[in-house]
Amino acid sequence: MDWITHDEDVWFDFRGNSPEQLTPGRYYKGTVDGFAEFGVFVDLARGVTGLLHRSELDRRLETLDWESGDTVFVQVKNVRDNGNIDLGWSIRQSESEFRGARVHDPNGDADGEPIESEEDDSGPKPVKKTPKGVSTKSRSQSPSTSSDTGDDDTTSASVAPATNGEQTEAVTASGDAEADDEGFEFETEATDAESAASDESDESDESDESDESDESDEPQLQEREADVEPERVSVDSLGDRVDDLVRIEGEVVGARQTGGPTIFEIRDETAVVDCAAFVEAGVRAYPDVEEGDIVRLDGEVEMRRGELQIETEDLTALEGDEAETVETRLADALSEKARPDEVEPLGDHDAVAAVTDQLTDAAEAIRTAVLQSRPIVVRHAATADGYVAGAAIERATLPLIREEHARADAEYHFFTRRPLDDPVYGMDAATSDVTRMLQDSERHDEKLPLVVLVGVGGTTDSLDGLGLLGVYGASRIVVDAETVDTEIVDEASVVVSPSLTDVAAGDLSTGALGANLGAAVNADDRAEFAHLPAVSYWTETPTVYAELAAESGYDADRTRELREAIALEAYYQSYQDKRELITDLLFEDDGGLAGHVSEQFRIKLDDEVETAEANLEHREIDGREVAVLDADSYSHKYDFPPTSLLADALHRNADESRAATVVYATDELFVRTSDDVDVRAAAADASAAVPEGGVTAVGIRQNRVEFLSGAREAVVDAVAEAVVDQL
Repeated sequence: MDWITHDEDVWFDFRGNSPEQLTPGRYYKGTVDGFAEFGVFVDLARGVTGLLHRSELDRRLETLDWESGDTVFVQVKNVRDNGNIDLGWSIRQSESEFRGARVHDPNGDADGEPIESEEDDSGPKPVKKTPKGVSTKSRSQSPSTSSDTGDDDTTSASVAPATNGEQTEAVTASGDAEADDEGFEFETEATDAESAASDESDESDESDESDESDESDEPQLQEREADVEPERVSVDSLGDRVDDLVRIEGEVVGARQTGGPTIFEIRDETAVVDCAAFVEAGVRAYPDVEEGDIVRLDGEVEMRRGELQIETEDLTALEGDEAETVETRLADALSEKARPDEVEPLGDHDAVAAVTDQLTDAAEAIRTAVLQSRPIVVRHAATADGYVAGAAIERATLPLIREEHARADAEYHFFTRRPLDDPVYGMDAATSDVTRMLQDSERHDEKLPLVVLVGVGGTTDSLDGLGLLGVYGASRIVVDAETVDTEIVDEASVVVSPSLTDVAAGDLSTGALGANLGAAVNADDRAEFAHLPAVSYWTETPTVYAELAAESGYDADRTRELREAIALEAYYQSYQDKRELITDLLFEDDGGLAGHVSEQFRIKLDDEVETAEANLEHREIDGREVAVLDADSYSHKYDFPPTSLLADALHRNADESRAATVVYATDELFVRTSDDVDVRAAAADASAAVPEGGVTAVGIRQNRVEFLSGAREAVVDAVAEAVVDQL
């Protein structure tokens, strides 16, 4: 194809998901993710971020007029073995400066297709204003002059510098102002020739225009100086006050420096708004104002790229009684707004009714995090049950984030769902989360997140991971339908589990519990969650949830298809949240998508089960039948279904005479029984029988045991005997 030989003449829209799919030498469109002392981070696709090092720039980093969220063009110079992407500078920063545009879609048929330009540089841009108290001596203060024709239509007036600390407001003709990527304009220093021409023009016209100036400019300035203080308003009312000068009072919940203005995120008792303050490009405005300060801000409300923003004129950090008054107002409003008025279970389920107070506490913690601009990280097992619970919390929280934050991408910044292959929140997962949260805090000044563990943090296996989060002060919620160990209750901030009540969990699934938590977080959308509990049960769906789903238009066949589709998608790209795909399946599908994916699930699982059943070893232990499968030899290890799901299917298909099913691989095994079994006790007995086997119970929720591969045969025999002893 001809376009391949002209990669450097066009820009590419990258639609892949891995750094290795990029092509070095090409120019790509990206989005500024953030700034560091050594360069700029640029997102080329979701999860694919490169570094444009300051040595690659054609100017000093502090003079670069970019800000987070801006669309930019960069060249991919190198993709390192560890996935790091080295970016190069592109002198072309406009679509029109390239000879064309192409799709780079490594996994699709659209690769190489041309893209029509969407650039539109038309339309006026708002004028940038200077905060009170900021010197304007370095800027041109000479009035703009009209064109040689003298037409009034081409002349823009300029207001002289204000006195007594008042702001200078300048409206200049085209060419007298330079626009940054925020869409603001700031004045540039006039050249010597321009200044001389301006002075000559002023002298020649002084006598003719002095009277007119006295009648026009001076009254405007007098009127400006006589202005009363702006009215204090709430952030949620700003939509009706565009172009008005307003005052807000609240807490600084974020401050980031862009290539142009400084952006302060300020939260009052109603919402959060971005406020732009400008000194000069890349220079921190109001350096004494920090995150957590209580402030009073005066400024003009503007609509910026479809989002509300205040252009700061004055920003003052409050102290003493003034600060205490605002803090009290914020705290009272936060508590009133965050705590649900009432938590009503989705259905008549005793185990859920018993934990309504716990659900209320967890819902309040999640809603408070949203109001505090605190990121939320949800961890759940990569199973159908785990996805139902995690997706329910996600579905409930995202509308609250969109309502609270004006930024279009806020839901991606403030909510993350990260599935876990292993249903244990161990040190590996915790280290990953802590690393990310510390990077986000350092690079983006984000607050430490609220971590919600759904069905993966209830046992002592997760104690070290929870403890690592606690070292850094991150709040932790544990949601689990099964027994939560006492040590976890002491470590977590909030725990939701029937095991903390006098009511037995019975047939409650974590998916059903998560759906009820979603309804508690966002009661306005509770109808969205009615069918989810039924989706989380593989067998014996409680009648209350089957009927609830049917009333919402989801019969038994449709909930089965959803369950199977989610289980299949959970296996592939297991560490990815697949937010849009899961949303389509669980909430926005008319059955076509789920039916298609479910069919693939059934084909793959049935083929695997058929092969496995033909190779089961049937043993009799103390008069009880135990089926044993060598999964390494009689299943596809690196394809669907995973070993745990295969064990589930094999035992579900067994008749009542089978006491247990044991499926083992190189160094792990899974136990399935019709009755409850204490896998910890079974592992302890097996360890005593085979001390050289390194036997330990992990992943209690999956009845999983790990061991040393060299002692595999002896360990399998010992575990099978220990399980039968309990039945």
